[in-house]
Amino acid sequence: MVNRLALFSLFVVFFFLFHGSPALAQPAAAPAPSGPDNITKILEKAGQYTVLLKLMKSTAVGDQINTQLNNSNNGLTVFAPTDNAFSGLQPGTLNSLSNEQQVELIQFHVIPTFLSTGQFQTVSNPLRTQAGGSGSYEYPMNVTTSGNQVNISTGVSNATVDNTIFSDGQLAVYQVDQVLLPMSIFGSKPPAPAPAPEKSKKKKAASTDADSPTADSSSGAAKSRSRYWWPAMVGTMVLMGWKICL
Repeated sequence: MVNRLALFSLFVVFFFLFHGSPALAQPAAAPAPSGPDNITKILEKAGQYTVLLKLMKSTAVGDQINTQLNNSNNGLTVFAPTDNAFSGLQPGTLNSLSNEQQVELIQFHVIPTFLSTGQFQTVSNPLRTQAGGSGSYEYPMNVTTSGNQVNISTGVSNATVDNTIFSDGQLAVYQVDQVLLPMSIFGSKPPAPAPAPEKSKKKKAASTDADSPTADSSSGAAKSRSRYWWPAMVGTMVLMGWKICL
């Protein structure tokens, strides 16, 4: 009886060793890798960015951002105006822009590098955006900080960073309370260049005849003709008188 119990116990032990060990040794399933950043999905999830999403789609800037995130290691920073920010624009502002200007407006909200909130304190102004150059009458953007507050100035509009929507070291998306309006589109035009100074005119001579070689030559020719014509006339008159007397 004891031997049977011992054999049964050994059987149970071996059964769990051979059939239970694969289950214990099987590694846990790894979490599914997260996909690449997608600005459209991020803004859709955050809500209140309907106008911005519409413009990103119509201008294809949204696709451009996603492509850059997949092919570049520099990262991107996006300033996202809310629907309330767009409603603060003058009526018809967006419709008055050409297709090219709408593209530039949205690109003006994109910095071609990743900027954390801490980097705003040390960043060099003016920032260069994807819209183009940062010259005075181009697309300048200046960022200043006051405590934890980040302020943005474009020369036309002033905005404040209200919230961090998304940040992962590759893409940073910040909510701003105003639409960032670039100087190139909404600012005053640069002053026209000053006209070139006129060349100084030559001083006129006191006498027109003295300045005109033609007048001098004409006058000289007349005097010359007068000198030879007078004796001929006198001779002719004398000859005619002599014939009459005869």
